[in-house]
Amino acid sequence: MSAKIQLMSHLVAGYPTDELSLTAARALIAGGADILEIQLPFSDPSADGPAIQDACTQVLSRGYSTAQGLSFIEQLHKEFPATPIYIMSYGSLIYTPGVKAFCKKASSVGVKGMIIPDLPFDFDEGLTEACKENGMINIPVAAPSMSKERLEKMAHAGFPYIYAALRTGITGSDTKIDENTLNFLKKVSSGGSKIYGGFGISSGEQSAALASSVEAVVAGSVFVRLIKANKDDETALYNAVLAKAKELSAS
Repeated sequence: MSAKIQLMSHLVAGYPTDELSLTAARALIAGGADILEIQLPFSDPSADGPAIQDACTQVLSRGYSTAQGLSFIEQLHKEFPATPIYIMSYGSLIYTPGVKAFCKKASSVGVKGMIIPDLPFDFDEGLTEACKENGMINIPVAAPSMSKERLEKMAHAGFPYIYAALRTGITGSDTKIDENTLNFLKKVSSGGSKIYGGFGISSGEQSAALASSVEAVVAGSVFVRLIKANKDDETALYNAVLAKAKELSAS
């Protein structure tokens, strides 16, 4: 029997409702997700494609707050205490209340790591230090568009994990896993950091092609699209998300 592929799955907190978001999380974990990456909705995301942008817009239109997002994470952590939860969001959302205060609160609800794509790894407003102080990790994002020198600097900066965006642009559209992709992943991991690889992963074939080069495969928009398509039928939503998680985590 082939080894299971490690899967980090992305969910937008509160989309389309807290109840259905929780249903999706349960399906993800039942389907083999090893890590939950929970996005706190943000009004002007720089890296998210149409599916996730639309999900964020819908959640924010309800007046959804960061506090509600953290409560949702706390509920997830209580139900799945063995599953690491990472927050994915943007710099202003954590900078506004204060990076230290935000990290302390995030840790208290069970968060294990932070992924903030628009905070540069070497000018992160104290995020890495605040994470360490609260038993979490900061996971910087590497992109193929980075200069060779900067990529090398990040790779050798001592981060336990780095999120490798497999191509430039926004997430959600299809990503081809080719020799260039694998070479990029080698560069990102050259300093010893473990790599999470994602951006446009939607099939088991892509996941299997990546598996030997990363600690975990990351998938997000594919789940958001399934949630949107099945939002009027909770059972169908659960089954669709479950089946896709199984597909992405089975080699």
